[in-house]
Amino acid sequence: MISIQRLLGKEDMFFSMLEQSASEGCASVQALVKLCKTLDQPGLLEEFIQARRKDKQIKARITEAVYTTFVTALEREDIELLANALFKLPKTMEKFAERVWLTPQYVSGIDFTPQAALLEQSAGAVLEMIKGMRGGGLENIKSLNDRLQRIEGEADKVMLDLYRELFSGRHDPIKAIVMKDLYELLEKGIDRCRDTGNLICNIVLKNS
Repeated sequence: MISIQRLLGKEDMFFSMLEQSASEGCASVQALVKLCKTLDQPGLLEEFIQARRKDKQIKARITEAVYTTFVTALEREDIELLANALFKLPKTMEKFAERVWLTPQYVSGIDFTPQAALLEQSAGAVLEMIKGMRGGGLENIKSLNDRLQRIEGEADKVMLDLYRELFSGRHDPIKAIVMKDLYELLEKGIDRCRDTGNLICNIVLKNS
């Protein structure tokens, strides 16, 4: 099979655009970490909107390049699948910020930092994996993907603890609904990273 290393050159633009997309995902997570520290002042929605818009533009450029480039670094379908997977993270982070902005009276005092920290680690691992695709190093990609799986497993344990507290009966019903929705959006963000990691691993394996 043709290795990724032999497909570099002018097709390197695909890797550059995918890295840019992953970087926007990290930027949206960084905005979320900042937001979680200032829930009493949820005025950072614009940062999430910008990250999502930039990533949407990158995704559009990738799609255009896929259909206008004679030879692509990876299979066209794989490039589009990866671009779509990367775009889901900033989109999910924007949804979280919107819900916080809509329900400030219910989120004050809620600690989202355990999930936010795991999400930050997950997004960072995805960016490392995207960068690692340039070299086609399967062992390094697999190691990073294993890290993502461990983070996702830890996130599941955190989620169980959050559910236990949420359903303890100590919270106002409406607040409990709001908290559950927000916790699950953060969990979804971590799952997005895990799914992207699996996709990257499969693509690199196929092209190694």
